[in-house]
Amino acid sequence: MSEAIKHLLNPEAVVIVGATEGEHRIGGRVLHYIARAGFKGAVYPVNPGRDTVQGIPAYRQIEDIPGTADCAIFAVPAPAVIPSLRSCAAKGVKAAILFSAGFAELGEEGRAMQDELVAVARETGMRILGPNCLGAFNANSGLMGTFSSNIMDKTPEPGRVGIVSQSGAFGAHLYSLCDARGIGISYWVTTGNEADITIAECIGFMAAEPSVNTIMVYAEGINDPKGLAAALQLARANRKPVIFVKVGRTEAGAKAAASHTASLAVSDTACDAFLKQHGAYRADTTDEMVECAYACQPGVFPTGDKVGLVSISGGAGVQMADRCDAEGLQVPEFPADLQAELKAMLPLAATTNPVDMTAIVVEKPELMVKTFQMVSDRADCDAIASFLTPIAARQEVMDGLTNWAKSLAGRMPLCLCAPVSREVKRPYEEAGISVFDTPDEAVRACAILRRFANLFDGADASEPPAPPEGAEPVDGEPLNEAEAKAVLRSWGIDTVAESITATVDEAVAAAAAISGPVALKIASADIAHKTEIGGVLLNVEGMDDVRAGFETLMERGRSAKPDAKIDGVIVSEMAGEGVETVIGVQNDPTFGPMVMFGLGGVFVEILKDVSFRLAPFGVDEARRMIAEIKGAKVLQGARGSKPADVEALAETLARISVFAAANAGRLETVDLNPVLVRNKGVLALDALIIPRSQAS
Repeated sequence: MSEAIKHLLNPEAVVIVGATEGEHRIGGRVLHYIARAGFKGAVYPVNPGRDTVQGIPAYRQIEDIPGTADCAIFAVPAPAVIPSLRSCAAKGVKAAILFSAGFAELGEEGRAMQDELVAVARETGMRILGPNCLGAFNANSGLMGTFSSNIMDKTPEPGRVGIVSQSGAFGAHLYSLCDARGIGISYWVTTGNEADITIAECIGFMAAEPSVNTIMVYAEGINDPKGLAAALQLARANRKPVIFVKVGRTEAGAKAAASHTASLAVSDTACDAFLKQHGAYRADTTDEMVECAYACQPGVFPTGDKVGLVSISGGAGVQMADRCDAEGLQVPEFPADLQAELKAMLPLAATTNPVDMTAIVVEKPELMVKTFQMVSDRADCDAIASFLTPIAARQEVMDGLTNWAKSLAGRMPLCLCAPVSREVKRPYEEAGISVFDTPDEAVRACAILRRFANLFDGADASEPPAPPEGAEPVDGEPLNEAEAKAVLRSWGIDTVAESITATVDEAVAAAAAISGPVALKIASADIAHKTEIGGVLLNVEGMDDVRAGFETLMERGRSAKPDAKIDGVIVSEMAGEGVETVIGVQNDPTFGPMVMFGLGGVFVEILKDVSFRLAPFGVDEARRMIAEIKGAKVLQGARGSKPADVEALAETLARISVFAAANAGRLETVDLNPVLVRNKGVLALDALIIPRSQAS
């Protein structure tokens, strides 16, 4: 457990700097919330003008409080923060929650004040949440270190979800949505400007906290990528879902995020890759985020993608089957002996999967319970989704289904569609059955849980390959294609057989050494995109054509780029058949080198069908990266063509990632296009490496 967060969220004593009598004011509201929640620790209100605040003994100055406290909550204007912070540090206070605004979010003057605040924290060892935050609460202990209006009417009920939000208002809204959905919140933290404590530390605390099994995160920027990676890895190792909403997908959104909390906005593509790689799920909407968290509450995840469907309506069963297909889930036909027994018990039922129990179970609800038992015990499925009418509210149905669910002891997820009240849902939820309003939502919950199971499995991903002996670094000098390929070959990347020639005679000799037609390319580090100037000739065959081709390329190069340094012409073999793919590397200012993969041609240029990962990664992650693109089936063989060597492609991607990571400080971009994936092996046909010094 992080000691900083322990003092912040599990304090034994709290100081409230700026406590007031009126509950409508910030300093009064937080004191009221803490007292109402029954916080068991000591509370020390500080108010220079009062002997008591809300009936609690108050202190004129921080120095007057007896002993010390773990946490101080600041409800004072920004100019008063730093002197009060020093006084708290002198009393041995370990952590502080700063509601105060007027720091880095307001510009340079505010940033200077925030820098001073951080300097005090570093000097004294006190840890700071905020400034410009809405605070935090621990519903288990009754610590309500917030002035949020969203808990005005009632004290939060403890549950198994933790919320971390850079935005206070959105974090409060998220709490209210969860409360309305019946999701109890154990810990709730808003980080504001993140002058000191970041979302990464808060996630890490919740990842290790036994009372939390699901973590919801709202982020506008990423200020501690290494810490966040470690926190997400801990959550994945502990099989705790982390559900992210990361805003700033557009340029306008990124600017708004930066002005809101002074967070570092990052490339959206890089953020996507980072979250996938470290086992977090990025939700597109707030609704999706809440439904994901709700589905995860039982803590049960399917071991496969096969779903058993049990319905009281044939039409709803078909609808659920269609939704399973759309979500990538299987609906396997039940075994013949199981179908026969179901048919004997329910003569008018459809029994293949979905099971349509028909209206007979309205009169004999015990048959409904028996159907669920038979499907869970004998069908080959990893989860069960069901559609019921308000019959689910009948006591005998509720008792039968909840007892059945408890007997499963978490063997598989159970997702029920039943239009019932919040009060009726609660017994089902306590038994481990999630309850939804529509059949689509019930099936989608099964898909969400399966995705998390896959993310958890990624915790055992293979390590990145070790750099080979003799691997050459990128030295900052401009590289032509042949030189770029030579560097890549030293890192274990296979390329076509080729040679660089400075004269016509050298080109003819090189072509003669290659059996069959050749490719000719202009060789110049100053001509990055050769095809744009006609600098590539394919299927050149015969001495005369090679001579003519050499002269043509040299002339085109001189005409198009008079100032370019032209090293000659590359003569290479024609690679033959295979699937053309693209591999690229670009440097993200926050996360570092990022590897891109996609199919060549229209898939990249028009469909933008690509996947990304942050370097370095191993072969397992590379396989997931390949499978992620929509056109992945092309690599399996189409219209009679042989399957491509996906394993060799995964190894190539992993090696590129290691090369990119090792040269992160010297590398701007890499473009391997095309990379030919053959039936056996992978060849980089073209390569462009732009060192950082050249890009600048």
